[in-house]
Amino acid sequence: MDLLSLRYFQAVARHQHISRAAEELRVAQPSVSRTIIRLEAELGTPLFDRQGRRIRLNERGAAFLARVERALAELDDARRELADAAGAGPGRVAVAAATLLQLSGVLSAFRALRPGVKVRLFQAPVDSMRQHLRSAEVDFAIASQPLAGPELRSVELVREEVWLAVPPGHRLAGRERVAVAELAAEDFVSTRAGHWQRALLERLFAREGLTPRVVCEGDEAAATPGLIGAGLGIGLMPAVARRALGDDGPVTWLRLDAPDCHRTLTLVWRKDAYLSPAARDFRRLAEEHLMPDAL
Repeated sequence: MDLLSLRYFQAVARHQHISRAAEELRVAQPSVSRTIIRLEAELGTPLFDRQGRRIRLNERGAAFLARVERALAELDDARRELADAAGAGPGRVAVAAATLLQLSGVLSAFRALRPGVKVRLFQAPVDSMRQHLRSAEVDFAIASQPLAGPELRSVELVREEVWLAVPPGHRLAGRERVAVAELAAEDFVSTRAGHWQRALLERLFAREGLTPRVVCEGDEAAATPGLIGAGLGIGLMPAVARRALGDDGPVTWLRLDAPDCHRTLTLVWRKDAYLSPAARDFRRLAEEHLMPDAL
């Protein structure tokens, strides 16, 4: 068992697909297939279930993957730590976030402080963030949904109110507040399942024994105001969006009578991860600059 075999296994497990893993690794597909077969033979157990050309990580493979990722992450951390100690270049900082909109202020401050450091950004839902952190692909995740575990550490960056946005002329447009139960018959514009807006919407409705009627769902949250303003439906939007659009924008704003109608942004990192001086600066700047006036 060598490091190359483990990295091949990690890529195949991530993609659940030999060809896509080979593309990521930039090697021939047969080489990846042979490596996985050889690794399974050495371990004495299949790591994947195969059905025709389809391949799926099985229970034993998932258990093995968790340990492989910890081992490879430790090695990657060690490599970065030694490179920093040797002064081998300015280094890099990698961040996964559900939305990149709020990062501009942090990145401006970080660029001014560390002009030579490479910054890599990944837009990812919360379930992918854990994978990015575990495999050391990123130093930090900025999550809008709970992301916790014994292997993770986090700090709350901001908690902001979430508003209900309706089209001008909507029956609720003249109201200041509205109860969730009053929205049972409304059409909603929302993100796909897995994003924080959709999770919050479903949680608020479930508390009333209701299910929201979503008529438009997607991954492009920035399109939501225009779709609501066009009369397609109503939707939940964070305070940062209201500040950006203003009160003369395409939608009208109402408060929801719900005690936890807010979004919490947290900065998350691996508990025992090596954080370079540049990464520690990024963490400090995120705490100082990320949406400081959200409330």
